Amino acid sequence: MGSRTAELFSEIDKLRTELLNNVEAMTDRREILTRIESVILGIVTSLSKDEAPVLALPKRSSWASVSFDTAVGLQMSSGCSVTTIRSDCPASATKFAQIVKIISVIYRLVQSNSYATKRDIYYNNTQLFGSQRTVDTIVDDISCLLKIPRRSLHVLATSKGLISGHLCYLEEDGTRINCHSILCTAYTVCLSVCDIVSSAKFIMIVEKDATFQRLLDDDFCTKLSPCIIITGKGVPDVNSRLMVRKLWDVLQIPIFALVDADPHGIEIMCIYKYGSVAMSFEAHSLTVPSVMWLGLLPSDLQRLRVPEEALIPLSKKDEGKLNSLLKRPYLTSQPDWQKEMELMQQSKVKAEIQSLAAIAPDFLTSIYLPNKLRYGGWV
Repeated sequence: MGSRTAELFSEIDKLRTELLNNVEAMTDRREILTRIESVILGIVTSLSKDEAPVLALPKRSSWASVSFDTAVGLQMSSGCSVTTIRSDCPASATKFAQIVKIISVIYRLVQSNSYATKRDIYYNNTQLFGSQRTVDTIVDDISCLLKIPRRSLHVLATSKGLISGHLCYLEEDGTRINCHSILCTAYTVCLSVCDIVSSAKFIMIVEKDATFQRLLDDDFCTKLSPCIIITGKGVPDVNSRLMVRKLWDVLQIPIFALVDADPHGIEIMCIYKYGSVAMSFEAHSLTVPSVMWLGLLPSDLQRLRVPEEALIPLSKKDEGKLNSLLKRPYLTSQPDWQKEMELMQQSKVKAEIQSLAAIAPDFLTSIYLPNKLRYGGWV
């Protein structure tokens, strides 16, 4: 059994030796309060001069505002353009009031070392905010404005991600979580964890909840133990990305992505690896450039002779997304990814991970993944 396990993980062990160490920095409470006070002082100063206060928010949704670094991913440029929010302009006065309100809430939370959810903030003044989405966006705007990670602002968001496998950790409230104590069980991803203990050889990011649940049902973490699996249930929330980054910082083991062989799946994988434009200001604590693409590869569809009835033609929207991805700055550093995407472009077909069931019902967990991991079938 020991020799079989050693053979199975030999390629993964080789990969681990090639990976670099990364360190995450945290911002202390006094620094947060100082930065908020600086913003408020600017507003008060303008009022004392009979001038209308103005806030300058970095533009978080423009590719022109980001630069690419192979070691970090997409990060906000130091000289990025800004959006001016004026208090005396009818078009922006409401947003100015919303920002100031949330900044004041954050200040009290940090000062008292207490926490609130974004939902709490919304229901505290529904008339001012109008929608939950408004609060979500402004919290990220404030995080970017202050250059402070969102989790350090004491504003929480409900996690949608799940995690399972050979992992123990301590949640912020002191609860000890043992993800492997009950087989076929997943735990909700927590915002802040510490005392991480794991004997896992690798971590696998799973794009979709359905695939994640299938892996749990097939007892994947025991069959290919020790390992950790995590899903953000589609486009990952910040908490899921933070957990992946935290696991990488602490464990320094290979991280693989299992996504559909389609443009949407590839983009989700890129978010974990390189980050997103909107959250580029937090790249250092959210991205994991060491993520490898395990599957489903477009080349796998040909190599495994996946039945044609399991393949789906690319839509015009898919083709547009694929063209957009191929123009991303990080693709030049990933020639193997580029080849896979060009193969998809040429074949004009995509496939979900579930398409492997057309070969055999248990093909994914019994043959595909074990062979991929044993023989280094990642790019």
